[in-house]
Amino acid sequence: MELVFATNNAHKLEEVQAIVGNRFTIKSLADIGCSDDIPETGVTFEENAKQKTDYLFHKYGLDCFGDDSGLEIDALNGEPGVYSARYSGSRDMERNIDLVLSRLGDNPGRTACFRTVISLFLNKQQYFFEGVIEGHIIHERRGAGGFGYDPIFIPAGYDKTFAEMTPEEKNKISHRAIAVGKLAAFLKDNAD
Repeated sequence: MELVFATNNAHKLEEVQAIVGNRFTIKSLADIGCSDDIPETGVTFEENAKQKTDYLFHKYGLDCFGDDSGLEIDALNGEPGVYSARYSGSRDMERNIDLVLSRLGDNPGRTACFRTVISLFLNKQQYFFEGVIEGHIIHERRGAGGFGYDPIFIPAGYDKTFAEMTPEEKNKISHRAIAVGKLAAFLKDNAD
C-alpha cells in the first residue's frame, strides 16, 4: 500500500518509514511531483496537519497523511508551539534554539514536551493521531544527531538529549514515534 506523506523532510521520512515498516510505501511530496508551498496557517497542530492532508487529497485524490509537530515549553506559556520551525522569524534552527535558550535564561522551570499530530486521509475519511513526550530543556546544546530542538531536549526518564541518542533509540520513544505507532496500528487494522 502506498501513502503520501505531506513532507520533503528526509529526517521525517526516514523516521516514519522505519516505524511503519515495509508493509507500506511512504512517498514524499517530491515523489508525486508536488512542489507547492502547502499552507500552514492554523493555530493548532491539528489544524496545520489537517490543512496539509486536505490540500493533498483535494488536489491529487491520494491517500495521504501529514503532521505538525512542535516543542511546548511550560515556562514560555507553550511557546514555541505551532511556530517551532520558525520561532525566530526564520527556519534557521540554530537561531530558534538560541531564542528559546535566551527566553528561558536561568529560569529553573524548564519542563517541556514535544507534540505531534497526524492527520490521515484514507478511503475518503479523515482520522487524527497524537503523540506526546514529556521532558525538559537543558541550558546548552548536547549531541550531534537528530534535528530541530533535539540538542536541548531531554525526555523524561533519560539522561541524554534526543540529539545524543541513536536514531533507533529516539524512534522508540519520540512524539512522532508515538503518533506514527498509532497510525501504523490503525493502518494495519483498516487498510485494504
